[in-house]
This record gives sequence, structure tokens and C-alpha cells, in this order.
Amino acid sequence: MDGVLVVDKPAGLTSHDVVAAARRAFNEQRIGHTGTLDPLATGVLPLAIGRATRLVRFLTASDKDYDATIRFGMTTDTSDITGAETSRSDRLPGREEVERALASLRGEYLQMPPIYSAKKVGGRRAYAMARRDEAVELTAVPVTVSRAELLALDDGAARVGVTCSAGFYVRSFAHTLGELTGTGACLETLRRTRSGDFGLEHAVPLQQIIQDPEVAAGRVIPPGQLLEGFPAVLLSDEGCRRVSHGQEVQGRPAEGVEWVRLLDGAGRLVALATRGSRPDSLHPAVVLV
Repeated sequence: MDGVLVVDKPAGLTSHDVVAAARRAFNEQRIGHTGTLDPLATGVLPLAIGRATRLVRFLTASDKDYDATIRFGMTTDTSDITGAETSRSDRLPGREEVERALASLRGEYLQMPPIYSAKKVGGRRAYAMARRDEAVELTAVPVTVSRAELLALDDGAARVGVTCSAGFYVRSFAHTLGELTGTGACLETLRRTRSGDFGLEHAVPLQQIIQDPEVAAGRVIPPGQLLEGFPAVLLSDEGCRRVSHGQEVQGRPAEGVEWVRLLDGAGRLVALATRGSRPDSLHPAVVLV
């Protein structure tokens, strides 16, 4: 079984827990997720299966959509509602204050990851160091927020729709929103509604995978339908043979194109290629056959 299965992750589980459950259900060890979701979060978690695990780095690079509930008037050490409370305020922001703060959080900027995160510091996970009360020195990373939309504001909580680049932390976003409004804030709920090309309409509940893996397997998206934003080159039988041996094939990618999909006659994804050693050649850098 090769391809991507989009899981609707339930709350309370780590992304690794979901991978482990899928491995048991399908009796397949070659499964990996394409973007971590915290235990608090629910929603779209694409799993790469079989040979599609070779595509994880491309799938994780996609932008994401989130539906977040942000609670004003308190902060926590984890920047979400599950952490230990670190401050509390009786003041709550008005709609105009929240709108102004959200406007300032759109665009490109550097974001500091939360210390309770899976980021590695000297080969160790930041959250493991934080739990031992060790100093955690993280580096701000460039992120892009193309949408930060106030969907509702009620009873001290804002529901916000966010579209962001890979590597973005909605928990850090919530904390910063609290700083900008002067009230403090933390993330209360989070649902990922899209990851790259995969939305909730593609998602299968984890319980269904566990209870009926054969039916769930029918929802696996084959490699030939992945990364369709990349240009494609159709290979001859001889081209497929060359690619299977890691040899270059004829083709000239358009200017500015970094990756090209190589498809066989049936439309199956054979490899991802970069520019070859000659102007009219393609080098199969990621081979799936």
C-alpha cells in the first residue's frame, strides 16, 4: 500500500500515537506523518504510507489552515489551555483591539517557537528540557501568515481562522495576540482544516481506521495524485527503466522550476526529478520504483 491517508486526528493523542495506531491497523511499518499536531489539536493529519514516505519532506512544506479558539485574560507556560497558569487579567479586549492585533500578525516575520515544542536544541527536544526546568534557547524562525481572520468574539474568547506557512506555531500566535491586546491569552482549542492539498473532506476518523482498516485503505490517495502542483513529464517505457536505475532522462524544466514529477504511461508517479547535468535532461532525485 503506497500513498497518503488523511486522518481526522482526535484530541488527546500525539501525532506519533496516530502513526502507531495506523501501523498496527495496516500491519505496515513504513508510515510517517507530514506535520505534527499537538495532543490538544484535532483535524487534518496526512499520513504517508509505503513508498510515499519518500515524499514527506515535500508534503510537510505545504501551508496550513487552522480554526483556533484563543482565550483572553490568562497565560500558561505552554501557551495553551493545558499548561500551568502563569498570569491572569480581569480585562478583556474589544473587537477593534483584536482586529488591530490580528492585522499586525499578518505577513512575513520571525516567530519564536514555544519552549514546550518538539524543536531540537543540541539534539534534544525542547519540551523534554523544559520539563526538567533546564534553560531552553530557541531561535526565531521565518513564518508567513496570509490570513488571520476574526470569526467570532464572545465571552472572552476569539475564534480565529489562520492560513500560515509550515513550521508556524498557533500557540505562539495566541500568546503574541495576548501581548498585543495587553490582556494575555492562550490557545484553547485548535482544529487543522487543511494541510496543503488535503482538507477535512479527505479525512478519515482514526477510529474508523482502527475498526475497519480495509475500508480505510480504500481512501488512500495514490502517489500519482500527489504534488499535482509540480509540473509533470510522461515517460516512455525506456525512460521508466532508466529512472529505476537512477539514470537521467530527457526533459527541459521551465525556468524557475525546481522539481518535476516523472509519470509512467499509466499516470503513476515514478520519481521526482531536478535539473540534470545537461540543459535538456532531468535527474531522478527521489525514486519511488
